[in-house]
Amino acid sequence: MNKFFNSYRLFTYTFFGLFLSLFLFTGTVAQKAAPQPPNVILFFLDDMGYGDLSVTGALGYETPHIDRMAAEGTRFTNFLAAQAVCSASRAALLTGCYPNRIGLSGALGPNSQIGLNPSEETLADLLKGKGYATGIFGKWHLGDHPTFLPLQQGFDEYFGVPYSHDMWPLHPNQANAKYPSLKLIEGNQPTKPVNTLADAGGLTSAITEHAVNFIRKNKKKPFFMYVPHPLPHVPLAVSARFKGKSKRGLYGDVMMELDWSVGEILTELKKQGLDKNTLVLFTSDNGPWLNYGEHAGSSGGFREGKGTSFEGGQRVPLIVRWPGVVPAGRVSNKLLSTLDILPTVAKLCGARQPRRKTDGLEFTGLLKGDDSQNPRQQFLYYYRKNSLEAVRQGNWKLVFAHPSRSYEGFLPGQNGQPGETTEKREMPAALYNLERDPGERYDVRGQFPEIVADLEKLAEAARTDLGDDLQNRTGANVRPVGRVAKN
Repeated sequence: MNKFFNSYRLFTYTFFGLFLSLFLFTGTVAQKAAPQPPNVILFFLDDMGYGDLSVTGALGYETPHIDRMAAEGTRFTNFLAAQAVCSASRAALLTGCYPNRIGLSGALGPNSQIGLNPSEETLADLLKGKGYATGIFGKWHLGDHPTFLPLQQGFDEYFGVPYSHDMWPLHPNQANAKYPSLKLIEGNQPTKPVNTLADAGGLTSAITEHAVNFIRKNKKKPFFMYVPHPLPHVPLAVSARFKGKSKRGLYGDVMMELDWSVGEILTELKKQGLDKNTLVLFTSDNGPWLNYGEHAGSSGGFREGKGTSFEGGQRVPLIVRWPGVVPAGRVSNKLLSTLDILPTVAKLCGARQPRRKTDGLEFTGLLKGDDSQNPRQQFLYYYRKNSLEAVRQGNWKLVFAHPSRSYEGFLPGQNGQPGETTEKREMPAALYNLERDPGERYDVRGQFPEIVADLEKLAEAARTDLGDDLQNRTGANVRPVGRVAKN
């Protein structure tokens, strides 16, 4: 009998030991297999046009690091900034909303009494709520009052300039020469002044240094790093090591240094073993400021540039790299917008979506290689305070009669001085087929009245929702801009 119980005890202990080992092994495997949320780096250049990368046709200089991103990831060729001006474009990127939905327009100046309402949820807010470290290094331009600075909008760290670096006493337009001195801000505190072009020439390297240090500090936890470089917005400035390096003059030198910055950050990811678990996005806030001549970028052949609702003002490159997730060496011509970055990144990172109405559409399936998906079919071209200047459905774009900036017919400036332009050229109503006429030169309204009728319905829905200053319409679903509290 004792022999039987001893055998039974041995069998029980052995079975329990095997079960415990299997349980622990399974748990370990499951723990190792659990996917880690990706790090996210978002580059957002200022006034870089569609044609300003060597991969998109730039001449006189090379951008090898950004080109390598395209070779190792996907390049989107039909990508639109939400609006063709600084503050509005940045508000849309960080909130996934048309900027007029949240009350923002234009480019905010120094000592602005308005800014991005802190009640709006930014991408940084959403990712911080998921345990991400969040940092911004570069140009903010969503309100320079402490109420609106990045640390009050979801970011843990901030280093950069509060608005465009031409908003300073050296502005070429003497009417704007009363701007206050420009200062770098770290956290919430103004620090080193930017008084000269030599000071401005150090911006790219200083931003890059802060970005690299942020990666090193947060290598053991997920992070979101937003790098909105102030350049190549005028006034152009470059460090001594890149001055004269290109055959395109100062603009080419600046682009080479910005490409170097991207390379330094990608190299640091590799050094820290984070390369394969980091989603990197690269794009621009709007098209080139064409009347600055050789100090301006290239629209890549699209019509007009910054400050217009034509494609040259809003069509910009988007390059996305995430090894093993985003297909390498791929080019996609599916319609997308900066509005779509927030919902897509939030979903990829396991974060919730904003609680209030937004306008972005997530494109995770398309991003990962499912080319059967067409998440965005429509786009609204709002400009100025709240003017609906055009609407788009697929490749059809209906332009409404509106006053507009125009560069056409004016000689560009030289040596960093702006040439003439007009802010009030009357643009006629027109229908363009962007599939065969991306330069928007041939009005085909008379040939396709049914397309015009469909696009008019889209416009009417937009006016009900967001309003339209061109028709003196107020939208039903717009929210208040942030305002400095009065004492």
